[in-house]
Amino acid sequence: MKKYNWAILGCGKIAGKFSSDLSLLENANLYATASRKLDKSTKFAEKFGFEKAYGSYEEMLKDEKVDVVYIATPHTFHAKHTLLSLQYKKAVLCEKAFAINQKEVEKMITTSKERKIFLMEAFWTRFIPSFKKVLEIIQSNELGDLKMIQSDFMFHAPFDAQSRLYNIELGGGSLLDIGIYPVFAALITLGVPEKIKAKAKLSPTGSDEHLEMVFEYEEGTKKAYLKSGFTCNSFNDTIFHFEKGAIRVSRELNETIFVKKNKETREFKVDDGLGFGYQFEAAHVMECLDKQLIESPILPHSFSLKLIKILDEVRDKIGVVYSNHD
Repeated sequence: MKKYNWAILGCGKIAGKFSSDLSLLENANLYATASRKLDKSTKFAEKFGFEKAYGSYEEMLKDEKVDVVYIATPHTFHAKHTLLSLQYKKAVLCEKAFAINQKEVEKMITTSKERKIFLMEAFWTRFIPSFKKVLEIIQSNELGDLKMIQSDFMFHAPFDAQSRLYNIELGGGSLLDIGIYPVFAALITLGVPEKIKAKAKLSPTGSDEHLEMVFEYEEGTKKAYLKSGFTCNSFNDTIFHFEKGAIRVSRELNETIFVKKNKETREFKVDDGLGFGYQFEAAHVMECLDKQLIESPILPHSFSLKLIKILDEVRDKIGVVYSNHD
């Protein structure tokens, strides 16, 4: 089994969860961290057991021992840091949202293909066993045709103009941070919508603090009702409605799936393993690298491109603009 030297670019909260899960994989070596501040990088490396710490992203990328980079900087920097990593011929796993807009995603994908270097969006949900079980039930057709999706992701976060959640200069707003999950659920099951309706309450910074979307398919015979926001709390469920039943899965209960068929409801317990669940996407990346692939067959570039196109259309409808990017 080949062991891969992982590097973390951006030492924030999500990078900490990912690093913790990365330590669960035998073929993953926690090798290097990089932050704009050496002290932050050093503390992060010591906390999670990385061998090296760098106070410069480029300095870390120049390290020839680095095999694959996990990018966990704010959304507005994803394209810049992905392109820099690909320039140094490092395989890249970049946090969702992949980038700020379609133009940036297209450039990232084109560079990956030109340089023949692996690139994947870090959409961890796609790889956890519980969600794979949901897709398995849907694809079995035992519940008949999927007709409707309801998906919410909301939590209360007081307004703070400098917060990552609200700062428009960092790609703030609920859509790219958590609204992307309901959009993902609709895209991976019902596909690209024929029509999108969206309305939002904007914060003083111009970011969306509450968002409601309706996706229509097959001339309105199938729909997805999606919500995200920071103004209130929710159960954060996704419910898939079929001709013969329904599936309910909650972000708070990732390992539990409720399946209703006619009048009978069954409860499935799926073991998502130790940790937060990020180890599954990391393991998949290394499987792809073993096969010398430049994109994932499970989460290909084409899917990320469809996703960002939808996100761009939603932003256009609600009037959210990221200056210096759009």
